Amino acid sequence: MDIRKLKKSDAPLMLEWMHDISVVGKLRTDFSSKTLQDAEHFIESSWDDKDNINMAIVSDEDEYMGTVSLKYVENGSAEFAIIVRNKAMTHGYSWFGMERILDKAFNELNLECVYWCVSRENVRAVRFYDKHNFHETLDIPGNILERYNGIENLKWYSVLKGDEINVRDKVAGCRVIHLKTIPTVNAGELSFFEGTHDVPFDIKRIYYISKVPEGSRRGYHAHRKLKQLLFCPYGRIQLVLENRDGREEIELSDPSIGVVIEECTWREMLWIQKDSVLCVAASEFYDETDYIRDYDEFKKYINA
Repeated sequence: MDIRKLKKSDAPLMLEWMHDISVVGKLRTDFSSKTLQDAEHFIESSWDDKDNINMAIVSDEDEYMGTVSLKYVENGSAEFAIIVRNKAMTHGYSWFGMERILDKAFNELNLECVYWCVSRENVRAVRFYDKHNFHETLDIPGNILERYNGIENLKWYSVLKGDEINVRDKVAGCRVIHLKTIPTVNAGELSFFEGTHDVPFDIKRIYYISKVPEGSRRGYHAHRKLKQLLFCPYGRIQLVLENRDGREEIELSDPSIGVVIEECTWREMLWIQKDSVLCVAASEFYDETDYIRDYDEFKKYINA
């Protein structure tokens, strides 16, 4: 994945999401009347626009997946916006684009604040921002609110320079841990963990999954008794966990971050970046009878 300047060749795929009701149905702008020429004009205008930054979110093959923007860049702040094609949803493109544009806002443009709003009826968008620990803000300057006069039921978010993004200590009740990491100047970092010291069990087995294509999903099982530590030493993997505490997602992309699973938990793993590596440290030797591979059986098991 990457973000880059918009190209005129992106216009047909941009028009695709403009006419896709599943994408734009909850947005206040009416895109249904937009044409290919409108998309091309927007792209060409973006090249010299000093007040608004619009960039393409693309796959590793440079296929346009969506647009991420910083609008009204002025006085140390900007308004964030993002939209992705239906094809790109649930594949990590939204979070990737958001991370990269916020990095650009704070580290390249030296902005102090980025803000945005969504309709509370746009459940998908609200869930996305809440999942990544962005909090509702009520302190929005009047000149910004004026742009939305007459629009009801908006939920506002903001992030300030220096804020830590997507910091979590639990996901579906499972602990998110920071592995001990030793940095060396100009020579990278060394991360490590020790059984019973850093993870709450003795380690009997370690395995890893590699050479997985982008967009592939694995997992689809739970364990009755096995305890595990999952971490991603290279790449980006979305981890979906479900147990009696609910169903939540977390992205593994930092080699020093791991998730400890100590109870019966259904797991699914989505490879956001091809060739990402998932490592697992387990409390027991391999035992096929410990697996639950049927989702309905899993639900019955945890509800018993």
